[in-house]
Amino acid sequence: MQHSLKEILLRWFVLSRPPFHTVGVLPFILGTVLAYKFNSAISITVFSLGVLAVILIMLSTYHAGEYFDYREDELSQRYYKSNFAGGSGVIPKGQLPRSVPLWTSIISFFLAAAIGLILQFYLQTGSYTLLLGCLGAFPGFFYSTKPVRLVERGFGELFIGFCYGWLTVASAYYIQTANIIPVIHWLGIPIGLTIFNVILLNEFPDYEADKATGKRNLLNRAGKKNGMLIYVFLSILASLAMMVSPLMGIPSQVIYFYLPFLIISLFIIFMMLAGKYENRKKLEILCGLNIAVNLGTSLSFILVYIL
Repeated sequence: MQHSLKEILLRWFVLSRPPFHTVGVLPFILGTVLAYKFNSAISITVFSLGVLAVILIMLSTYHAGEYFDYREDELSQRYYKSNFAGGSGVIPKGQLPRSVPLWTSIISFFLAAAIGLILQFYLQTGSYTLLLGCLGAFPGFFYSTKPVRLVERGFGELFIGFCYGWLTVASAYYIQTANIIPVIHWLGIPIGLTIFNVILLNEFPDYEADKATGKRNLLNRAGKKNGMLIYVFLSILASLAMMVSPLMGIPSQVIYFYLPFLIISLFIIFMMLAGKYENRKKLEILCGLNIAVNLGTSLSFILVYIL
């Protein structure tokens, strides 16, 4: 059966999950905004190549997950279909060959590496450029890839928090300035905590499928109730970090930008404490709102430094 070009492109689009790239792109934009704010100049070429490398690393991460999490995703599509968990659904549905995401993951990884070489040795963005890139690329690729599979080690979520939090902001700033300023260390805390919670909450819809296949991620190790408590604790910690950020040298107006997302975060906390994670429809809403909190955290920092 032949498929139209439009159908094929749509399947590739769904497989690559572009909306989920925003969780990495926004922190990278933040780092670039900081470089402009504190150094008065940026290179558009460096920014363009840098953000492309970030997208390629995320593609490598997501596609490796599509290949190595095939069994879990197949069960998840049957047990608990969700827009935020269980992969894209393209491979379990047979819309593309299973080998496709493996090869695209590998190709994306090496393309990102090539960009890293160009940035460090041709554009001379600093001697730690490749090191920072590797700190993101390797945990991303091996998050799902066997035999490492950080996702099954019980601390893979920590790597995601680090890579999508401090590392992305710091890398964007570094390749523009060959330096990392202290304020970035604080900025990375709430961003890292909220993306950690995105991964944790997105494990709830996959809980039964992951348990059936023996996938020992953090939620399966902790159990739903303890996982809920971890989520609530880190949400409160992230909100506190945002509220006291003016004491760390961040413009105080950031609180005004963050306020709508604080309200959303408190709503999610209330719903989690009420056990609404057991309700499929409500959990789906909570997962969507949870991503909004992460994006809103990065966006609040971007806006306060731009305006």
